[in-house]
Amino acid sequence: MTVQTAAHPATENPSRQETDAAPIAEAIGVRRHYGRADTLVPALDGIDVRFGRGRFTAIMGPSGSGKSTLMHCMAGLDRPDSGEVHIDGRRIDRLSESALTKLRRTKLGFVFQSFNLVPTLTARENIELPLTIARRKADPVWFDRIIDAVGLSARLGHRPDQLSGGQQQRVACARALLGRPAIVFADEPTGNLDSTASESVLSFLRTSVTELGQSIVMVTHEPSAAAYADRVLFLADGRIVDDLADPTEDLILSRLRMASSAVAASTATVES
Repeated sequence: MTVQTAAHPATENPSRQETDAAPIAEAIGVRRHYGRADTLVPALDGIDVRFGRGRFTAIMGPSGSGKSTLMHCMAGLDRPDSGEVHIDGRRIDRLSESALTKLRRTKLGFVFQSFNLVPTLTARENIELPLTIARRKADPVWFDRIIDAVGLSARLGHRPDQLSGGQQQRVACARALLGRPAIVFADEPTGNLDSTASESVLSFLRTSVTELGQSIVMVTHEPSAAAYADRVLFLADGRIVDDLADPTEDLILSRLRMASSAVAASTATVES
């Protein structure tokens, strides 16, 4: 598996590393809690982060660190208790449900661990499904570019059960990009795939950023997957604890070990 080799140290203020004048997405003071009273659990504890336009960002952290909650709040799938969430210059945390639904259809793309393909539809029909539901027609030139990038031109007439797991996930990725979303959110997109299929999906996501100008935020627990990104955010206890630019797999593993040691030391101090 080929990963990037360039490496630069994290900035002193990692949560503000992406300093674009107009980031594609931004969280300002975002907090999200679950439970009540004595059982209250802070999933996000005042997150400030900007996601660069045309960039591939990976989010990592142990189970319960808040990485999926952050992505869900950024994608309008969950609402923060406080703070602001902006997508492509528009504040979304105060939108009505109907406005959020429209936003998700027009501005956001989603790729999940489960492929979520309709078994009775062909690959082409699955890719075009969101636009069909929205009564929009696909741009044929853009469609051809995506299909060329995803490498499935010979499989468009096949149903999901006639495709491998990697091919099904690439169909899901193409579906997410077809509507030209401002940003694509991917939640463990290679979690159900073997190493070969994972590489093909990650290579496509990388290509969609490099060649198609897409912006992607991906939650993953795999250092090899995160190494495809331009940047890796590390979360622990609902906070961003590290921010790595131009990652390699070795650097990611090193940062994960450092973060685990810091969390363990903090826990030991509290217990004593």
